[in-house]
Amino acid sequence: MLQEAEIYRSQGLISEAHSKYQEAANFVNSIENLKNKQSLLNAIIDKIEALDNTKEKVEKGPTSPELSKKAQDLIKNLFSFSENIDEDNAALEGAVALARFGQFVRAINEFTALLANDNVKVEAAKNILRCHLTTNATDEATDLYHRWHADETFQPNQLELVRVYLDDALQKKGIDAMLPSAMKAEGKVAANAEPSLQAAEESDEEFLDITSIGITFESGPKKGKMVEFDVNFQSGNMLSLIISKQDQELIEDLKAGMELQDIQFFSPIAIFNGAGVVASKTQIKSGPKQGDHCLDIRIKSS
Repeated sequence: MLQEAEIYRSQGLISEAHSKYQEAANFVNSIENLKNKQSLLNAIIDKIEALDNTKEKVEKGPTSPELSKKAQDLIKNLFSFSENIDEDNAALEGAVALARFGQFVRAINEFTALLANDNVKVEAAKNILRCHLTTNATDEATDLYHRWHADETFQPNQLELVRVYLDDALQKKGIDAMLPSAMKAEGKVAANAEPSLQAAEESDEEFLDITSIGITFESGPKKGKMVEFDVNFQSGNMLSLIISKQDQELIEDLKAGMELQDIQFFSPIAIFNGAGVVASKTQIKSGPKQGDHCLDIRIKSS
């Protein structure tokens, strides 16, 4: 028990370590004639108190700074989603990995660099906006869209895809930003606007943008009920949700590899039911989302 508790502690899993140390203390206390019983109990109590102090510092202390560049590089390499993909998509997934773990400044810089690559620029733009929305910087997101609308970074059909995503995300927050459409020129809709938009959706995006999902839980405090979660980041069929530490009990029973058969997917253009697999669940160790959990769900093909 003590070895297991120490492993949890070394990995920063404070609650799990605390629970395991308490279990060990109860076990030691139940043995009447154990040699050096009190000294062993005192040692365990010291461990528990040290964990309590660490937890208090994490909860009450200031937000941790961004990770070092070396640590960020490690995140990019370890937590990108796919293998055997081209260089541009590999760079996109690496930037998504940084954003998932709260390294938003560098993620935005890397997404911005990818705006020069036509085959990933739409996804890069959406993920820049996701970074701003995840940190509640809605003004920065709308200002950035207006700048894109004013310059020639995007083709009209590309920017329209970005506008549809941002408009839906803002409306979910109760914000009506009245974003100007990229498909209108001097008040007239371009003759080829609809086919171009359709072509962009078919060629650039194998999967619809998913802005939120509803999970019906089979156990836990919300057993039998559907809970809706915002999708913070998306890479193809992989959805990343940032779950607040205040809500972590909702996902405690979700484990990597678990299949979720009853998921409702919400996109700007459709609502549909489907299934998914829990790809991973990881606690964010630093940055503005420190202490929250990143839950990755892979959409299962029908």
